[in-house]
Amino acid sequence: TTPPFSRCGDPLAGSPSLTQSRHSLHLGDCAAALARYGRERRRDLGLAAEQLRLARRHLGRITGHVGAEDVLDIIFRDFCVGK
Repeated sequence: TTPPFSRCGDPLAGSPSLTQSRHSLHLGDCAAALARYGRERRRDLGLAAEQLRLARRHLGRITGHVGAEDVLDIIFRDFCVGK
């Protein structure tokens, strides 16, 4: 298999460069969700779990992993199911 740093850069050599602005936006949104998780984890586990879910979703948008929730969002948004 290909070593991960041949795809993403060697983390010991510095920060990887994000080639698309949408990657940078999703990474920022992921970091914000993780920060909110840190604040919520001691107060409300439900809200904390939601922040982890959002962080995972933003990373998935960068890596190309699309979940069932994303597909349902597209169906309801684009095809107006239920209206």
